[in-house]
Amino acid sequence: MYDVVIIGGGIIGLNIAKVLKKRYSKLKIVLIEKEKAVAMHSSGRNSGVLHAGFYYTADSLKAKFTREGNRRLKEFCKENDLEINECQKVVVAQNEAELEGLEELKRRGDKNGVLLEWLNEDELSKLFPEVKTYKKALLSPTTATVDPVKVTKKFQEIVQKMGVNVLLNTKYLKKLSDNEILTNQGTVKYKTLINAAGLYADKIAKDFGFGKDFVIIPFKGIYLKDSKNSIPLNTNIYPVPNLKNPFLGVHFTLTVNNEAKIGPTAIPAFWRENYKGFDNFKKEELLEILFYETKLFISNAFGFRDLAFEEIKKYSKSHLVSLAKTLVKKDELSFFDKWSKPGIRAQLLDKRSLELIQDFVVEAKDNSIHVLNAVSPAFTSSIPFSEWIVDKYFLNSS
Repeated sequence: MYDVVIIGGGIIGLNIAKVLKKRYSKLKIVLIEKEKAVAMHSSGRNSGVLHAGFYYTADSLKAKFTREGNRRLKEFCKENDLEINECQKVVVAQNEAELEGLEELKRRGDKNGVLLEWLNEDELSKLFPEVKTYKKALLSPTTATVDPVKVTKKFQEIVQKMGVNVLLNTKYLKKLSDNEILTNQGTVKYKTLINAAGLYADKIAKDFGFGKDFVIIPFKGIYLKDSKNSIPLNTNIYPVPNLKNPFLGVHFTLTVNNEAKIGPTAIPAFWRENYKGFDNFKKEELLEILFYETKLFISNAFGFRDLAFEEIKKYSKSHLVSLAKTLVKKDELSFFDKWSKPGIRAQLLDKRSLELIQDFVVEAKDNSIHVLNAVSPAFTSSIPFSEWIVDKYFLNSS
C-alpha cells in the first residue's frame, strides 16, 4: 500500500512527487510512467522556452505561476549545472492594428509584475540587427531556453534520491476500487491518487468521475530547424498573437545550443499520439476526436475551421518559411530545411461551450486529484504550480 500513487512521468508529476517528499518525508510514494523513460511526450517535446508570463490575464493561474516559475526553474538549472540560453525575446508588430496587441501584452505584463521594455525600430536594430518591426517592439529580458528533456530527467534523478519509487513501462489500465488501480505490471494500492497523465489525463479522470464536461483535443506542433543558425539570430522572435486562442503564432526560437527553429504548427491531430504516420494509432481515440473536431469545424467555434485550414498549409516548408519571413529582414531562409521532432499539445476542450480552455484546470475530491489541463506554459510554471496543487488539494484529500 502506497500513501500516494502519481500517474505520469512528465515535469508536473515529478514536481508533485518532489514537493510531497520534501514536505512529508515519510510518505511512501510511487510514480508510474507508461513509457521506457520520462519526458517522452509533452515535457520532452516542447520548445524549451522559459516564458516570462505576460500573455495571460491577471486573474489566471498561468499569470500566477509563470513569472515565479521562470525564476525558479532558472535557479534549478543553475544549481544543477543544466544549460540555459539567456537569449530573451522580442514581440514584433506588422502594422498599426498589431500595435494595439503589443499594448495589451504590455498591460498584461505590468499587471502580472513581468519586466517588459519598449524598443523603437532603431533600438531594436542595434540589439537585434536581423529583426524587423513596425514602429516598436516589446522586449522580454527574462525569457530564456533550456533543454526540456535534461531538465525533466534531472527532476526524476532528484525524486528517486529522495525515495520516490519511479516505475517505468508501467501503464495505468483501469480503476479497480477507491484505493486500487490496475496497471500492465499488476495492481497498485494507494491512499491518494494524483493524475498528471497529460494527453490521457481526461480519460483517467473519467474513471474516477471527474472531467465530465471536458475532452482533450490534440494539436500537433512541428518546427523547421537550422542547426547552424545561419541568419544568425541572437534572440527569440514572436509575432503579436491572437489572444482568443492559446497558440502564439509562427515564431523563431533559439534552443539551448543556439539552434534556430521556425514554428510551431498547431495542426489538429486525430489521436493523442499522432506524431507521425499511423504510429500509436487508436481507432477509439480517432472516432472520439473526429466527433468533436467535426463539431468544431461545422460551428467554427473560436475560428477552428479557419485555424485548421491555415495550420494544414504549414505542412509546406515554403509556406511556413513565408510566414516567418515577416519577422526578419533576411529574405532567404532556405537553410531552415529539417523538421524537428513533433510534439502534441494536450488542449482541453469544454464540450458544452466548444471553447478551448485557456487556463490550468485541476479537479479533486476525496482521495484523487486530477490535473486536467497543463498546457504551455506548464513547463515553465511547473515548480510553483505543483506546490499549489499540493497546498490546495493534497491536505484535503489525505
